[in-house]
Amino acid sequence: MTHLTPNALSAAELIAAVDLGSNSFHLVIARIVDGALQLLHREKQKVQLADGLDEQQMLSDEAMQRGLSVLRQFAETLKDMPPQAVRVIATYTLRRAKNSARFLQQAQAIFPFPIEVIAGQEEARLIYQGVAHFETYTGQRLVIDIGGGSTEFAIGVDFQPLKLASRNMGCVSFAKFFFQKGKISPKRFERALLLAEQELENIYTGYKATGWQQAVGTSGTIKTIKDIVSGLGWHPHVIRLEHLEKLQQLLLQVDQCEDLNLPGLTEDRKQLLAPGLAILLASFRMLGIDEMVYVDAALREGVLYEMSDRLQHQDIRQHTIQSLIKRYAIDTEQAGRVSQTVEVLWQQSHEAWQLGEEWRQLLQFACYVYEIGLQINSSSVQRHSAYILNNANLPGFNQEQQRVLASLVRYHRRKIKPDDVSAFYLYRQVDFYHALTIFRLAVLLNQKRRDDIVPTFNCIAQSAELTLLLPESWYQQHTVLAADLRTEQQFLKRAGLTLHCPGLPELSDEN
Repeated sequence: MTHLTPNALSAAELIAAVDLGSNSFHLVIARIVDGALQLLHREKQKVQLADGLDEQQMLSDEAMQRGLSVLRQFAETLKDMPPQAVRVIATYTLRRAKNSARFLQQAQAIFPFPIEVIAGQEEARLIYQGVAHFETYTGQRLVIDIGGGSTEFAIGVDFQPLKLASRNMGCVSFAKFFFQKGKISPKRFERALLLAEQELENIYTGYKATGWQQAVGTSGTIKTIKDIVSGLGWHPHVIRLEHLEKLQQLLLQVDQCEDLNLPGLTEDRKQLLAPGLAILLASFRMLGIDEMVYVDAALREGVLYEMSDRLQHQDIRQHTIQSLIKRYAIDTEQAGRVSQTVEVLWQQSHEAWQLGEEWRQLLQFACYVYEIGLQINSSSVQRHSAYILNNANLPGFNQEQQRVLASLVRYHRRKIKPDDVSAFYLYRQVDFYHALTIFRLAVLLNQKRRDDIVPTFNCIAQSAELTLLLPESWYQQHTVLAADLRTEQQFLKRAGLTLHCPGLPELSDEN
């Protein structure tokens, strides 16, 4: 591919995806031409972030510095691109590391683009989308991507994934635990193979029942194995089970990874061949794969195609929310009432509170899912709804967006407990509380579930205050809602916010 810099084209035409993987960091720049993606520039740097993850899931300073060094290089490449044209995805290591917030904070100082940590199933979905857009296939296909810290599995047809899974096994993490210092032995290989098979126990029944007509492999590990198979003359394009077993025998003829001398095996891949082969061999055996083809598209291409869709206003998150509405039989009329009130409050407060379009979208999503917990129990619905949102697979949402959505829903009514609200990396905490204020008021004003209750009103936002201007006659007609607003003033005060309601009657001193 021709080496181009962003300066070669107008930045407005370009989009970029950055994949902060457990083995390598990747950067891809493309442009949209007549609805299709044209890849212009790629960068890849080996980081082996997963090698710095210890048994307590703490990421070492050395691994962090390797990652930060590459981000400095990427920042230089992307310096002329607007933030909305760049999407940065972090996978296994940064979602597992207990101290990932430290790395993300340091990255903020040198890398001007937000880093989204995504869940394993979301990673599998994006990988599938990359393959589906890259190469057309009419039947169902299985896609496997062996990364540095995890391996993703997806079955789908056309652009629709049917099954998604992420297993905690990767070529870097397996190299660290089973092939320390590059040592190879039959016993080490069998231990790696056994653990990989155990990791697959939870998914193989469902995957085999769903079925596929084509198996596809993506990314570096499977590409290396494909190159070796081709280089040895076993097959020019296809990887078969017999090839993997023959390769295992060749591999076990040496005691050190560095002594491997195979066509298609590069120096930087020698340490990762044994662990990668164990994972792929286990996958073939457990899932009953006969043969596999390699496709040169993966997570970053999936991110680019999804960015292309979002630029054309086809947000996958909308489809996810629609799916939840259907699955949990949401009362869409009530959700619509809350949504309308949220829109009025947002329109009148977002400039003063600096709540951008992303918050508007998250608030609208919250309107349609805050009652999903009714499927469990109407008592403590906010807890049930938040639990579902925290633990569900939400395609299109990164981990932090999912937590923000769950937190808005968790505290949409009753007491707010600031100490229990997790810290956010992509969003300011003050913005969360402002958004939560809007959401709580919209839910409160619509709690009678009628179209004729909420009057025309105005609000004025400034700093940590919101003034809600409702007709005094409305308070007299709706004394219970007026009392709820008085209680809400106390709830919001715990979150450091002041709600003014001019004309709201004071509590009677009687009794």
